[in-house]
This record gives sequence, C-alpha cells and structure tokens, in this order.
Amino acid sequence: MECIVLAGGLGMRLRSAIGELPKCMAAINGLPFLHYLFNYLEGQRCSKVVLALGYRSDVIIEWLETQAHSFVVEYVIEEEALGTGGGIALAMELATDDEVAVLNGDTFFDVPLNDMHAYHLEHNADTTLALKEMHDFDRYGVVHTDEEGRVISFEEKKRQPHGFINGGVYIVNKKAFLDKAIPGRFSFERDYLEAFVSQGKFYGHVDSGYFIDIGIPADYERAQNDFKIIF
Repeated sequence: MECIVLAGGLGMRLRSAIGELPKCMAAINGLPFLHYLFNYLEGQRCSKVVLALGYRSDVIIEWLETQAHSFVVEYVIEEEALGTGGGIALAMELATDDEVAVLNGDTFFDVPLNDMHAYHLEHNADTTLALKEMHDFDRYGVVHTDEEGRVISFEEKKRQPHGFINGGVYIVNKKAFLDKAIPGRFSFERDYLEAFVSQGKFYGHVDSGYFIDIGIPADYERAQNDFKIIF
C-alpha cells in the first residue's frame, strides 16, 4: 500500500510550544510526531510513503536523511501553499497504485489500513474516510452516514453531545480524485468531499482506535503522556 502524508502545516496555534517548526516535527517525548506516524505505517506494511511538504521542508528533509525505514520515502515540495487538496494532488504524481492511503501529518488515528482498504474496495468507493466516535466535543465537524456506511452529509463544527468525526485517514481512488481536482490551491475536505458528497461515492469506516490531533497546545501536551503508554 502506498501512503501520502500531508506534512506541510504551519502549526500557527502551536508556535508557543514548538517555535518555527512545521507541525509534523513537533517533539513528542523527544521525537518528532512524524516518527510516530512512520512507526504506525511500518506496522501497516506500507510499501511507499510520499510526503507533501511545504513550510520549513528543509527541517523535515534533514531529519529524513537520518532515518531508515522498511518503506520507500519520497516527497514533493509545494512552491506555494496548495491546501490539503492541492497537496494531495501534487503527491499523487508519485503514486502508482489505484487506491492510495492519505494521512494528515498532525493527527494520529490507529486504524488498521488493510481492513479499511478492503472495505473501500468492497464498496467501490471513490474515497473512504476513517470515522471516530466522540462524545461532548466542539473542535470537529460531524460526518453523517446512512445504514450502508455511505457518507450523506457533513455538519459544521459546533458543540455536539455525540457524533462521528473525520479522523484524517483516507483511502482515495486516484483517478476519481484527480478527475475532480481543482488546479492550484484547494481544500480536500471542502472542495472535494463536501462538494461531491451528493454523488454517493464516499463511505465512512468507523474505528475505535486511539485518536489525537496535536493542533492545539492542550492536545499536544496530552500526547506527551499518551504516547508514553502507547509506544
């Protein structure tokens, strides 16, 4: 399985904790967050990882040169910010598989990718989203699915007593995505998933695995403790 990791985030909300580093290089117990994503992808037996880089790509590339992994690592560099959709489209140029896993570089969701991939193929989906059940939250929007798992709508961020959120892990059909991709900068979530949800080709795969988004200082600090237990 090939995987794209979106690793060009600025990390503006984390500047007080990580300085000028890109978010994926935020230190968790002395190691970059990307280190833990790579360990996860090794466990999922990925064959190739393509990093979509942007802000401070030099820091990430310098770190990559000190690492050795069981998979091939390649990267693309955005000359200007392309958004999540544009970053995926650029990285897809290095992907050879028809179905490609895509991960956010600032979230960790312990999803069995092979199971998710099988589900994706079974439903002939254009994109399958890993969904995480959550209670009493307001940081995330809600993904609504029908009884067959087909995504039918997305709800904006607001306080929710219960719901299923987009966990930032996807299996994406390369052709279906690129056929609708917008040249230049665009959002994968808003300009692809939300824009084309009515076509009925997106599915949600619910998983109960550990999930964290380090995008705000409170959860970044929580990761320091959680990762001591998990890894």
